[in-house]
Amino acid sequence: MSVPPFAQLILRLENRGGVSCHGVVTAISTNALMEQLRLKYQQRPWIETLKLVYFCMDNPLRKPVSNAPDGLLLSCMEKIERTLNAKSMFSVMNTLELLSRQKGLTVHVSPSGTACYITSVMFYVEIQLEKDGDVMDVKLAHFEEAPVVCDDLVQLLRMKNYDAFSKILEDLSNMYRIPGNREMKAKGYLALQALEKDLYSMSLLGRTQDLNRVTEVLNGKVGHLVPRTGGTPMNIEFYISPYQALEAELSHGSQVCGTKTVVTVEGTDTLHKLPLSPLIIDCQAGEDSNPDFLQLTDELSMDLPALFVLKFHQPVPMSSSSIEEIQRLTGIQISGLKLAPLYELIVQSTLKEKCSEDLSTNRSCFFVSLPDCPKHCYFINKGSEKSDFAGALVSKIPFSHPKCVPGVIEILRHQVAYNTLISSCVSERHINEDDSELFYFEVVPHKNTSFSVFFRHPMKENLACVVIDLITSREVQCHLHLNPQDPTLNSSDDFIARAVKRCMSVPVVMRAVFKNAAKVKADSEIQDMDTEKQPNPQSKQTTDSNSLKENLSGAGQQDWVVTDKPNNTESTEENLSTAKLETLGDNMEKKVTSYYAEKLCGVK
Repeated sequence: MSVPPFAQLILRLENRGGVSCHGVVTAISTNALMEQLRLKYQQRPWIETLKLVYFCMDNPLRKPVSNAPDGLLLSCMEKIERTLNAKSMFSVMNTLELLSRQKGLTVHVSPSGTACYITSVMFYVEIQLEKDGDVMDVKLAHFEEAPVVCDDLVQLLRMKNYDAFSKILEDLSNMYRIPGNREMKAKGYLALQALEKDLYSMSLLGRTQDLNRVTEVLNGKVGHLVPRTGGTPMNIEFYISPYQALEAELSHGSQVCGTKTVVTVEGTDTLHKLPLSPLIIDCQAGEDSNPDFLQLTDELSMDLPALFVLKFHQPVPMSSSSIEEIQRLTGIQISGLKLAPLYELIVQSTLKEKCSEDLSTNRSCFFVSLPDCPKHCYFINKGSEKSDFAGALVSKIPFSHPKCVPGVIEILRHQVAYNTLISSCVSERHINEDDSELFYFEVVPHKNTSFSVFFRHPMKENLACVVIDLITSREVQCHLHLNPQDPTLNSSDDFIARAVKRCMSVPVVMRAVFKNAAKVKADSEIQDMDTEKQPNPQSKQTTDSNSLKENLSGAGQQDWVVTDKPNNTESTEENLSTAKLETLGDNMEKKVTSYYAEKLCGVK
């Protein structure tokens, strides 16, 4: 006797927990199966049984995607289903089941079909749905902990943002992907909780009530720290560019974020001593002092096959010297690094971020447009793979003690600030679209975190050079080098350094330098015209040289030099106010207003 189709559907629902992955019922007679169904559902209303049948029909049994010939087809079908908007409870359940199984998690659905449980050995997520498919509530429970409501997961599911929800499920699974049994995995989670408490305590050191987010991002001991909530891990925002800071100030109600890193724990092949309880002794340490930590004794720690990690959403190009400095600080090697010219990595990351299409990363010539200025053409000398100019894309930084984090954050700030300057010369435009006037520049790595910008002198044929040395993320030194016989550009080293700190954009800084030079050139032309108009009697030329020397006294000579010397202070006041913070391309030409210029490039 064969099992009726209706019974097969019911049995398939009963086996959703993994008793039979293909819906095949074995080792039991048909009569016994039918009897089990009668006993199970004889006390339930018929309408509820029908709901179960419809649910099974709406959710066909799926096989895991493998290397089988139909694997590619199944994968395409899954992508199509995820793209479609969920319009019913059944389709929402189907999508949740699909996402969960892709992450290796188990899914259970309540008989009423209004609750979905996504489970693993160490945690579970409970999702309550309305009959029309709207999400009512989402709860998350970690190992041996009571479930808590997760508003962040509720919002993601209500917005049908299944990609972000899937990423959170993946992060939760990876957090417990530690070798060993459940107790060992639970110890790893306990160590992460201890780390989070110490980092939060450090974020409060020297913090005032009126401290704004941007200041905390750029100067906080551990940046701007956001504790873990629900399924969203703890994250640290440690750098924000001047344009992002201004956009955050002007865009009320919208969150503009800088560069972030996520704090989590990952399994390893070797044992590491990790703290199982908070180590900070005094949370009221001075503003400039470091907190005191307890000794990492056997009572406070445990050898675990795991490490804490700072993970980045996108890999960060880092110089070999910065990587070595971090490894010395943490005492742990960063694995999986592939060395390449640092500037090539910065260009590659910048193009990936700025361009929607996949552009070639071998380009080294870029055209940058700025308002009220001729177009700039930047040649980026990518250097070689020598140790001074080599780097790697870093996706995560492992460590084992919370005291390492402030130092690592400071190194990351320094590197990302340097990357911001170099990336300001990169645009998606590699072809000059018109015959307009061009200013040519070459960006050349110098040493460590300094580089040179070579350009043709605006009034002569010789080369000029600006050396930009980013000492820290908050301190910069600049030097303008000219041929001794060439006229001044009316831009002091201090003026250029303040312009760099103000906008962190090489094109905007060079625009300000050329505007100062244009003013000098215009004043010189006016002075020459006035000189030509003045009478030049022949008798004046026969003046005795000794009499001329007598008239030019020492004081008079000093007055001559002072008059002929450019007034850098006045020039700084005037020209920095015109160095507007425009990002590269047409997008910035539309967004930046005179208000941006006054806010970002005005000098107090």
